[in-house]
Amino acid sequence: MKLNSIMAALLLGHSAAALAEDQHSYANLDDVISTHVYLDVAINFEAKELEGFIEHTLNWKNANASELILDTRDLEIDKVMYKGLDDKWHSARFNLATRDDVKGAKLSIKLAQQAKLVRIYYNSLPQASGLQWLTPEQTATKTQPFVYSQSQAIHARSWMPIQDTPAMRVTYNARIQTPKDVRAVMSADNKDALYKDGDFHFDMPQAIPPYLIAFGAGNLEYKEMSHQTAIYAEPTILDAAVAEFDDTQAMIDKTNKMYGEYAWGRYDLLMLPPSFPFGGMENPRLSFITPTVVAGDKSLVNLIAHELAHSWSGNLVTNATWEDLWLNEGFTSYVENRIMEEVFGRDRAVMEQALDAAGLRAQLETIDAPDTRLNLKLNGRDPDDAFSSIPYTKGQLFLIYLEQQFGREIFDVFVKEYFNTYAFKSLATAEFVGYLDKHLLSKHPGIVSLDKAKEWIYQPGLPADAPTPTSDAFDKVDTQISLWTKGDITASALPTNNWTVHEWLYFINNLPRDLAIEKMVELDNAYNLTQSTNAERAFAWFMLAVGNGYDEIYPALDKHLSDIGRRKLIVPLYKTLIKNDKKQWAENVYRKARNTYHPLAQGTIDALFE
Repeated sequence: MKLNSIMAALLLGHSAAALAEDQHSYANLDDVISTHVYLDVAINFEAKELEGFIEHTLNWKNANASELILDTRDLEIDKVMYKGLDDKWHSARFNLATRDDVKGAKLSIKLAQQAKLVRIYYNSLPQASGLQWLTPEQTATKTQPFVYSQSQAIHARSWMPIQDTPAMRVTYNARIQTPKDVRAVMSADNKDALYKDGDFHFDMPQAIPPYLIAFGAGNLEYKEMSHQTAIYAEPTILDAAVAEFDDTQAMIDKTNKMYGEYAWGRYDLLMLPPSFPFGGMENPRLSFITPTVVAGDKSLVNLIAHELAHSWSGNLVTNATWEDLWLNEGFTSYVENRIMEEVFGRDRAVMEQALDAAGLRAQLETIDAPDTRLNLKLNGRDPDDAFSSIPYTKGQLFLIYLEQQFGREIFDVFVKEYFNTYAFKSLATAEFVGYLDKHLLSKHPGIVSLDKAKEWIYQPGLPADAPTPTSDAFDKVDTQISLWTKGDITASALPTNNWTVHEWLYFINNLPRDLAIEKMVELDNAYNLTQSTNAERAFAWFMLAVGNGYDEIYPALDKHLSDIGRRKLIVPLYKTLIKNDKKQWAENVYRKARNTYHPLAQGTIDALFE
């Protein structure tokens, strides 16, 4: 997207759709919208707190309103000030309501006049759900502490008072003070972060939803990969990350040609400690990445393609509420796969489609039917519950279905125009359905009906004619599984020399769930799977081994669960251990590892043992 298009989008402000009612926010958007924030905080590693103030620039929508309502969770509010018409700061009355388990505590600020600037002095608390504090011993270099934010879905309110809803967007500036030997970075222009002086200043000129305001601070070094990309990481993983992800510029260049020019300036990566609960987080200009994808062979770089794809779907065009999450993640999963096809070839892209589709079909059997709809109804539940294979892979399959029906040439034009039309805006599913009908379905009649599109979006499960991606490579793996399980060949005779990690994952995931112990031993002896250094392959092997009673894995499984905090790679293992009568062993490991996990992972796993 060209710069003049970006500025035009910003000047348009918030569309009517962007004010969609968000059941997970207290914000009174019909009365007033925060259009810019200035954050000025100091990091206190010893107390595990942020302390300072946040200043909101306000756009009043209701001439009769005099109250600003913000979202908070576990924050201590010291005082609130507003800048009056006399250009002086005045005290404002405020009330912090009782904490709701999901939404947190409503902060109501009474103003004597419709002030343009309101400043809240506050501090976060150690239990902030959107922050993880790590001691030096919990980091790779073990020299400096580390802290990072994870604000999606509604955790920004745990470390700053804000209108915490994706229905609105803000620009921001920030000042973060740290100990002298700690570097801070943000989802913003990080040029000031190149100089480690304990006083860092940031600017984010493009409007983003609050959940994308993010920071990290620790023993971080910096290394460029291209004119537009770089890595921030602890020194121990910096060079490996650069080598792993040096195709990032090629990904950007390919996506520019498909969907319009990258709108955010730089695209850098922050490598987080292993405790990071997700694979990645698409914070604009600075994606947060788990070290578990540094495999040494670029086998897991589709994660980078996914976070980059969010620069168009999610960051540029955003779901208005968390019930519309599929608009972020379905489009992103689709664009991710298109990027992988452009950079690494069609065969790899189809293998990844097939693995994801198989995972979705397995998860469909474990999720309540109403929760398998794309347009999810949370009914007051925590929006973290919206994250499953449904918005990601069912959403992706819906878009693959549309591509197959209309042809890639037509569908690419539609997707590019969709990103252009809603750039720097938020929309709900109902508005998307109207746009889809007008600009694709009705424009090319007789191909896909509106009822069929609505079946995908509003009905549970998968339509009968949903795509079923298949790979010739996996057909060959199926043949090898059959030969080996029947005893026609030995494990060491399997033709694995040129297998990709995708073929390995398919092989392990499609072995019988009641495989004999002697077959497990044979396979492990041949390929040392228990000691695999590829986190995804190790996870698949451990899942198979726990269910089959292969006890040789437990020392390695203990290390896996203790060293990694990525929920995808640990939560299913805890569930499988409990299901297979290993609850006490699992609980002992968890008790030891819990303090190294992010609060989001802690909350999920705590519930398993309650």
